[in-house]
Amino acid sequence: MPGSRFIHYKSDCICRDLDILLVTMQFPVNLNLVGRPVLVVGGGRIALRKVQQLLAAGGDVTVIAPHIVDDFASLPVTCVQREYASGDAAKFRLVITATGNTEVDQFIYDECEEAGVWVNSADDPDRCAFTLPATLRRGSLMVTVSTGGASPALASWLRSHLELAIVPEFADVVSRLAIERARIHGEGLSTEDIDWQPIIAKAMADAGMACPVVREQEVLQ
Repeated sequence: MPGSRFIHYKSDCICRDLDILLVTMQFPVNLNLVGRPVLVVGGGRIALRKVQQLLAAGGDVTVIAPHIVDDFASLPVTCVQREYASGDAAKFRLVITATGNTEVDQFIYDECEEAGVWVNSADDPDRCAFTLPATLRRGSLMVTVSTGGASPALASWLRSHLELAIVPEFADVVSRLAIERARIHGEGLSTEDIDWQPIIAKAMADAGMACPVVREQEVLQ
């Protein structure tokens, strides 16, 4: 079929292999969760890590699980100690499951899809409407690495290597640049047409960092 993104082969085996290799490109987005209701289904250590990440982003977190580890007691979350019940997910903007039970995750995934709620199932990409990248934070600077759920281990490995290059001082650099951006806007000017490279270099120097030289690339006509 003209314009079709699918290629048909005679061998079903080849088609199945291609289905595994072909990965749909995901759309990168940063969510503002401040004050928004988020549900985590699961009360173990994996769920705890997810909750801590959601709280750091300002989410209003509810945890539902029949068994909840003691560490949750010190967190500002609503804990409901019971099994997930049909319709629970519809009350939330975002849902993360960490149950370790495929049947439960599938049930929650189906309900979320029907209700239009974004859902992620820990270590279960087939039941994810979105995936969670490996994240590196330096103040307001956030750098993420994702393989679209194909290999979280590789994403974590790359993040650990980026930590060596993106040092803590970048938090100060971001603050300095935010102040400069606000100053420019305060003068009624746009920041779109400004050459930020020397400004960034100065901010890095003021923060005691060396700024790498960026070479201009020749544009082929």
